[in-house]
Amino acid sequence: MTNPHTHDNLDLAAKAQELADNELAGLLDRTAAKSVAITCATTRDLAEARDALDGVSPDEVRQAALALFDRLTTQTG
Repeated sequence: MTNPHTHDNLDLAAKAQELADNELAGLLDRTAAKSVAITCATTRDLAEARDALDGVSPDEVRQAALALFDRLTTQTG
């Protein structure tokens, strides 16, 4: 039996990676999306991922990553 939270994390990681792939290298949005993708792919559930993103630095990347994470987790469908 698969853990639905793990599935959610992997889905979110894939969405964030897709966003990162569509951004130019060096842009804040790409860095934030990569941070979300890696974090979600390596954590057990969304709560753990959110906690891990609180430790991202520098501050502007953390803020952008948290905003993206919040946006992706609240999207429906």
